[in-house]
Amino acid sequence: MPFMIDMLPSADNPVLKVEGLTRHFAVRGGLLGRVQGLVRAVEDVSFELGPRETLGLVGESGCGKTTAGRALMQLIRPTAGSVHLFDSPNLSELSNRQLLPYRRRMQMIFQDPYSSLNPRMTVGSIIGEALTIHKIARGKARTDRVAELLDEVGLSTSAMRRFPHEFSGGQRQRIGIARALAVEPSVIVADEPVSALDVSIQSQVINLLERLQRERQLSFIFIAHDLSVVGHISHRVAVMYLGRIVEMGAKIALFEAPFHPYTQALLAAVPKPDPRKRGTRAILQGDVPSPLNPPSGCAFHPRCLHRFGPCDKILPKLMPVGTSGQTVACHLYDPNHGGNPATPVSVTS
Repeated sequence: MPFMIDMLPSADNPVLKVEGLTRHFAVRGGLLGRVQGLVRAVEDVSFELGPRETLGLVGESGCGKTTAGRALMQLIRPTAGSVHLFDSPNLSELSNRQLLPYRRRMQMIFQDPYSSLNPRMTVGSIIGEALTIHKIARGKARTDRVAELLDEVGLSTSAMRRFPHEFSGGQRQRIGIARALAVEPSVIVADEPVSALDVSIQSQVINLLERLQRERQLSFIFIAHDLSVVGHISHRVAVMYLGRIVEMGAKIALFEAPFHPYTQALLAAVPKPDPRKRGTRAILQGDVPSPLNPPSGCAFHPRCLHRFGPCDKILPKLMPVGTSGQTVACHLYDPNHGGNPATPVSVTS
């Protein structure tokens, strides 16, 4: 899937603002179930999402990107940090009842199209449930609205009377998309929406999401580990490692000139269809550290070929680098530690 060369949406007030989002899980043990430690799944994640923008959130499995998405949605309550939707108060401080009107404005598409749909409900009931909960439509108006949503995602109206097990994986994901659209949201968190689908179906779903974004003026947070998919659909990309964002910037700039050694290694591992364009691959050493016992300083330093003095002692902060508006959390680019914020350091030789 080729990378699309497109421009960022116009700069307006952000539709979503996240500051210091953190989620820890207590590990309990012993007869009394006392806390033995903390799994630091998401740590101090901050970003803004603009109107009609798609922010790709990428990283290896277990880096915390799905937990971050669920914490944004308040499906998992954050340990710390704030989430503001338009001019809303901090969603993390609201009760479930107080959250109800804001849930109309932000919806989620789940990764697994099989387990995310209730097998005991018809498709019409699955999509129409949100219309009833939010008092949007009832009776014939609800039925008509469900039919419109099915048509919008490429399914026939006869699907309303059928159950999820009667559909393919791609069709089930379209049902999940229709359910997310039912309440007219402005922001959609898409958690690996194509990773469980065949490659031929992935492109159809991606094209559907792009069309819906244009027609409905939607903003997306697109969570994925497949960089080719992220490169196709995103305007900006945030790279996560062990619960933290280590690099963020405009898609084209980040893909053409990544700064962080981890980002460089991820991009070098993307398969190249043309053997003449295959470069030297950056092979990461060692395994991903445990979020239960993360390394001191920079979490990536045990696997980094360029680690030096401060890497194992001082936690790097996101700082601007280059001339394209990228930010990176790496001491290699911190002038206070002798780094050069202008030039990417290559992890290949």
